[in-house]
Amino acid sequence: MPQASLLPRSRLDRSRNYWEIGIVLALSLGASAVYSIVSIVARLTDTTPLVDQSATLNGSQSPREWLDFTYQFLGIAFGLAAVALVMFLLWRPGQNPFTRLGFDLTRPDKDVLGGFGLLLIIGIPGLALYLAGRALGFTVAVVPSPLDTFWWTIPILVLAALKAALVEEIIVVGYLFTRLRKLGWSPWIIILSSATLRGSYHLYQGVGPFFGNVAMGVVFGWCYTRWGRTMPLVVTHWLLDILSFVGYPLALAWWPGLLAPAS
Repeated sequence: MPQASLLPRSRLDRSRNYWEIGIVLALSLGASAVYSIVSIVARLTDTTPLVDQSATLNGSQSPREWLDFTYQFLGIAFGLAAVALVMFLLWRPGQNPFTRLGFDLTRPDKDVLGGFGLLLIIGIPGLALYLAGRALGFTVAVVPSPLDTFWWTIPILVLAALKAALVEEIIVVGYLFTRLRKLGWSPWIIILSSATLRGSYHLYQGVGPFFGNVAMGVVFGWCYTRWGRTMPLVVTHWLLDILSFVGYPLALAWWPGLLAPAS
């Protein structure tokens, strides 16, 4: 009789976990993936070739400087709400969610070293793939930062990079891996599912970034499975985006033919 009463509860817990995952993703990167899929369909069916299209990140939100700053800052702050949500959902009495996901300062030296190592493994091939995609015509021109800058532009770009790193690595790796393990998914199914999701919400940038981010997701997923820590992944992602956002004007000067959006 006790065993019979446990079965419905087990099914209820599984159903609740799937619903929770669905809601979290619908409020964050799952929604981004859906919009990104619609975007790539629109791009591929447009009369303008993919190579002549562009995608702007961190663009100006207002012609008035103080409003632009305000909108940018609020977007970053509220964008972290989904991270706070998953931390709350993972919190249990006696179980620190930061410790559960390996997002703490217990081993800063190893985390920073691992982050820089992953940056070399991911960053250089990622840039090469992007440039190849631009040359071959299956990647749009990604404009990661505005060319007109104010005194606060670089700090805001650094914060935007941190937000992207936290949202993606805490939700798509830390949270999703934790929940899917609880549901009995095998490690490589989790890694591949997470990597596919990562690639999907980058599809608005073109076909090349989809495959590049899937590969990045596989590497990050394998590292998280091995290390049990999101901190080095956040470090890598943050540094990668800082280099992309802040270094864009310099890269544009070096490779204008590949990086410049069509006029």
